[in-house]
Amino acid sequence: MKGMPSIEQEIQQSTFRSPAHRTQVNIIYTAAWINQRTTQALRPYGLSIQQFNILRILRGRNGKPATIKLLTERMLDKMSNASRLVDKLKEKGYVMRQECEADRRRVDIVITEAGLDVVGKASEAVEAAMIQNFQNLEEEDFDQLSTMLDRLRG
Repeated sequence: MKGMPSIEQEIQQSTFRSPAHRTQVNIIYTAAWINQRTTQALRPYGLSIQQFNILRILRGRNGKPATIKLLTERMLDKMSNASRLVDKLKEKGYVMRQECEADRRRVDIVITEAGLDVVGKASEAVEAAMIQNFQNLEEEDFDQLSTMLDRLRG
């Protein structure tokens, strides 16, 4: 572990009720640590993690529009208000709202050229942060950790 501080050292708590409790605290702490570092990487682009997530979803649709419902279903943070996030991205010129031709009640969300540009640059910054975040792991650790997290969610 190359002298990395343990969760006990990080939060200055010497004991936990059980190994499961220690693991839960460690996951929560580590997720917050990753989010802080990702937030720092996104700061120069004026994007929150949730806004970045919306732009990544839209970019992945390759020009096909998305509904608020689809964005909500695909977002990593299920507690986010996708409609409010889209409004903020629209104010910045990164997305457009369009009335659906086939169903006038439906509103389609489309990424703009400015949105594609900012998400491309922000993605490079987040990728660089990710490489730094995970520098203490070996190549074989990634699949093992992902598999364990998948099992945890059952």
